[in-house]
Amino acid sequence: MANYSHETIKSETGGLIKTWTKGVAFEAEAREQLQRVAQLPFIYKWVAAMPDVHLGIGATVGSVIPTLGAIIPAAVGVDIGCGMIAVKTSLMGKDLPDSLSSIRSDIERVIPVGREAHQGLPKSVGTEWSKLVKGYESIVENHPQVKNTKREYQLGTLGGGNHFIEICLDETSQVWIMLHSGSRGVGNLIGRYFIELAKKDMEKVSIHLPDQDLAYFSEGTEHFTDYIEAVHWAQEYARVNRELMLAHVIESLRQNKKIPPFMIVDKAVNCHHNYVELENHFGENVYVTRKGAVRARKGELGITPGSMGAKTYIVRGLGNEESFQSCSHGAGRVMSRKKAKESITLKEHREATRGVECRKDKDVIDESPKAYKDIDAVMEAQKDLVEIISTLKQVVCVKG
Repeated sequence: MANYSHETIKSETGGLIKTWTKGVAFEAEAREQLQRVAQLPFIYKWVAAMPDVHLGIGATVGSVIPTLGAIIPAAVGVDIGCGMIAVKTSLMGKDLPDSLSSIRSDIERVIPVGREAHQGLPKSVGTEWSKLVKGYESIVENHPQVKNTKREYQLGTLGGGNHFIEICLDETSQVWIMLHSGSRGVGNLIGRYFIELAKKDMEKVSIHLPDQDLAYFSEGTEHFTDYIEAVHWAQEYARVNRELMLAHVIESLRQNKKIPPFMIVDKAVNCHHNYVELENHFGENVYVTRKGAVRARKGELGITPGSMGAKTYIVRGLGNEESFQSCSHGAGRVMSRKKAKESITLKEHREATRGVECRKDKDVIDESPKAYKDIDAVMEAQKDLVEIISTLKQVVCVKG
């Protein structure tokens, strides 16, 4: 397959970066950060940058980092397994009540948001936690520092930041349920712990890096094996977390007397976008870390959201090997949270979210649409990575 959308950057140290950033903002700081990653000796072929690329901690958000014999914990990050899930229902827009506030309040009632956790353990959550607990105990046995008292009580909860739950309509006015979340506090603790452990390991063997957040574990070492076990467990926790919340949202809609009975039409799309997996590329088994990127194998479905006032795209991967079969995980930030709070007014936020039942207060200004890149420009920049199969527009948005 011919590729016309990407450009190749050669760093001064010889590392390669392939970027899908035509027509979208690509800050100099993010470019420099990518170059620091690309010069590491265990990078396999090149680093790929998606159109939502922006400066991150450790590694650039919107980057795909293939490695041989090593993994960088900070490239995976602390929101391990963060990703999205979406499902299409048999409901149509006309089936929803004129006032959508009851839908939003029902969702906020059944799913803890922000820093909240379940006060008691719902049966569905307890059942799923029982499948995860053995793996968790194995990790804690070797690394008691990652013990988290909220682990099961945060399973099936949203969290804060850019995590959200939405009710959307597609081009035909069919209703979709979509949400974005990760591995919550336990995943964050695992991520932070192993990032610091990798830094200590680098000090012990006197390895000097262009950025200490690029500290890594080498394959065959004790901590490499332990990290693989922990990160894969956290990724599974995140996947289950999304599935539980989706089930709870569906149930809340079914209990709403203003909404007619409905069915789930298609199997849910459930994809990570902060994670690491062993994959085969160009005939070699390599660890692929996607930091704010989604796997897009040929025919594989993914989700590319805009912002709380913009469109979301359900996409099908084209299997482009130049990007290590990856695509954007969203629109990507165009300004920092601090800058967004300083420059976006409440009036602008309310105008940008007109027609959406959502929070319109100053505490969500940093998530306002203006803080993100134009999702249509992002989609244009990655037209050789994915094809669009559905376009969604939210009518209800619950933020953490």
